[in-house]
Amino acid sequence: MRTLLTINAGSSSIKFALFEAGAAPRRLDKGSIERIGLADGPDPQAALDQLLQWIQARAGAGGSGGDGLTAVAHRIVHGGPRYSAPVRLTPAVVTELKALSPFDPEHLPEELRLAQALAERYPDLPQVACFDTAFHHDMPRVAQLLALPRRYQAQGLRRYGFHGLSYAYLMQELEREAGTPAAQGRVVLAHLGNGASLAAVRAGRSVDTSMGFTPVAGIPMSTRSGDLDPGIVWYLARTEGLDAKRFNQLVNAESGLLGLSETSPDMRDLLAREATDQRAHDAVELFCYQVRKWIGAFAAALGGLDTLVFAGGIGEHAAPVRARVCEGLDFLGLAVDASRNAAHARLISADVSRVAVRVIPTDEEQMMAQLVVGVLGA
Repeated sequence: MRTLLTINAGSSSIKFALFEAGAAPRRLDKGSIERIGLADGPDPQAALDQLLQWIQARAGAGGSGGDGLTAVAHRIVHGGPRYSAPVRLTPAVVTELKALSPFDPEHLPEELRLAQALAERYPDLPQVACFDTAFHHDMPRVAQLLALPRRYQAQGLRRYGFHGLSYAYLMQELEREAGTPAAQGRVVLAHLGNGASLAAVRAGRSVDTSMGFTPVAGIPMSTRSGDLDPGIVWYLARTEGLDAKRFNQLVNAESGLLGLSETSPDMRDLLAREATDQRAHDAVELFCYQVRKWIGAFAAALGGLDTLVFAGGIGEHAAPVRARVCEGLDFLGLAVDASRNAAHARLISADVSRVAVRVIPTDEEQMMAQLVVGVLGA
């Protein structure tokens, strides 16, 4: 059996899956290593060793331990201004991506470290980079611009957007479920999980997205702040002596739902506590309000709205959040059926709704496997 491996490396976790190669890759197995580098988790080298052992045991590679892997796909969070499609990870590409590390110091170095380790162990194994920014690469110019001095554009500072692998998969599934006219219409995709963002899509192309130069922008997330007044940086530097590194830690790991609630970054915990804990209530309310506000803004950017899609851990499983996000969007002709929503139906809009509201489970790994087939051939 010819097999494909997908690797999704985060700042403290690695998720991986094994697929049977072919025009429609079929998932065979999956695994994850969590809390890497934390006090109760493995160090980076131990995590890498675990991954290599899993590969050898499940798939083999380079012709040993089984039929061997056909290829490996890596989720690369940031592709910078150049990469608009998946590419094979050649030494030249790796060198260019290393130069992009300042764009994404939380993810890119670890992603490239894993690719290098696999190249050393299996030098003949093809590896493919699948970029999370690629889906948004050709957004309209006005949606890419940052209102900074022009000289920074030459350095690659612009709005990029992320969760592109998820969005590509969701658009594929939307077309499969609702047909080509729906997928070619005015669509807002809401990927709501630990990391959360929204995208406005028209005629199958990204028009705008809530994340920007980094994944910390946009709506509040589990531990990320979302959009902030830039003046806060200067204020905290003066009042608390926060330097750039400490501020980055603050907005990426200590803010969002965790910062507001002071108890948990997990939406499930906050929904269970909000009746008796004002801090939990505030965190849930702000999250829903900001998602709703972005949907309204994107409806303006699209000139209307035909379909709203919820995905991600919160979007797929938190019916109260979906209901509260949609409250007040009746001016768009949007109405949710309470019983369908509570049952987590794939279509949760009411029959009278002019906007179709759908719940579509996302699958970034499946999308990566498909992209590898596209790059290297079935």
